[in-house]
Amino acid sequence: MPETTALNATYKLYPSPRSATRQIFEHEVFVPHAYALVDPPSYDPKGRWSLFAAHRLADGKNGQLVTFELEADAVRFKARFVAD
Repeated sequence: MPETTALNATYKLYPSPRSATRQIFEHEVFVPHAYALVDPPSYDPKGRWSLFAAHRLADGKNGQLVTFELEADAVRFKARFVAD
């Protein structure tokens, strides 16, 4: 049975079924809104991306983690994203 969670030093991650890949890319953006609609394709990423439900281990905060292959995509996402 495939692993349904991933654990690293910072987060416990649960892959989103909307994500094309379960790979964790280098450029991460934590969205501290667990129920906000996060739609990475609407931010026109040039590279690959992945989306996870996330539990931040340091403070126990739940949210979502979007990881991007390209730094420019992460910067664009941070600048444009507004929680509902």
